[in-house]
Amino acid sequence: MNVHLVGDDTARLALLRGMLAERCSLTSELIGDAGIRGRDIDAIIVAADLRDVDNITALKDISDRLARIPRRIFLTNHKSRLSTVQAYALGATSVLSNTPSRNQLLGKLLDARPGPPAKSIAADDRQAAFAGAACIASMFAAVLGGAEIDVDETRRAGRHIADCIAENGLSDWLSTVRRHHEGTYQHCLLVTGITIDFGLSLGVHSSDLERLYMAAMFHDIGKAKIPLTILDKPGRLDVKERALVETHPAAGYDALKDNAAITAEVLNAVRHHHEFLDGSGYPDGLMANNIPDLTRILTISDIFSALIEYRSYKPVMAREKAYEILQGMEGKLEKPLIGAFRDVALIR
Repeated sequence: MNVHLVGDDTARLALLRGMLAERCSLTSELIGDAGIRGRDIDAIIVAADLRDVDNITALKDISDRLARIPRRIFLTNHKSRLSTVQAYALGATSVLSNTPSRNQLLGKLLDARPGPPAKSIAADDRQAAFAGAACIASMFAAVLGGAEIDVDETRRAGRHIADCIAENGLSDWLSTVRRHHEGTYQHCLLVTGITIDFGLSLGVHSSDLERLYMAAMFHDIGKAKIPLTILDKPGRLDVKERALVETHPAAGYDALKDNAAITAEVLNAVRHHHEFLDGSGYPDGLMANNIPDLTRILTISDIFSALIEYRSYKPVMAREKAYEILQGMEGKLEKPLIGAFRDVALIR
């Protein structure tokens, strides 16, 4: 594996080289000189203080080249949510603490994620996923900092994803995202792609497709308020942790409700994407006709995404099995929509 190291401290780079030399082919450079041109790089490790404006500027200057590298591991102050968000906004696919163990680094470099499809994944899919993850990270940063979300940036990112899926199909998108992203960012990108493809399969008008991808991009923004230790927990949540996670739809609604650029329909989808037709969902226990069509579509896409996404502690579920689970949720999800979702789940 060819690994490139970029950092703002020569001693730090030397330490990383010593940790990885036996397992990887290594190159390195200081962040101010980073060019990463003309190299066949499988992974990049960025070890730099993201509170430093010059470091951020240097990484933004090479963002196009970063996006072409399959694994982008940033070492940062993992206890700081804003530092983690900043890393993802700059293109990270994984974030570790600034003092990782050798095994942690090798685990990220050599993990067993599903490989790409036999044909090459289109570069525009990678670029769309990169831009989408950066947009989601910017939203999280805005929520954490009490700033207004850039709705136009979200619209552009969603449109880019829609164009890629219309051109290259859903399967390529799923492979791209599962290969290069993780955690909440992986989930949001998968939900957006699945929701878009569901809309395309239903033949919705372009304006309705925009409503779908805007709702999908925003749907989990309330998770910005959930501690990373809970969001990234490698296993089942306990009762208190689950209760905290279930606050995210209302938190997302509260974060967006005063933004005049966000429609009432999108707000409804953000707040109610965990509601079920039988009233057993949350946060408001809505039933049947109180749940709009857009929200019903988003809910199906959200559940399917959660079932098939990559997690380090479990294998990826086959799409066929995930669809069987959806079919078993009759009474909670709209049966005709589950039927219409079949091609999205199994074929597209």
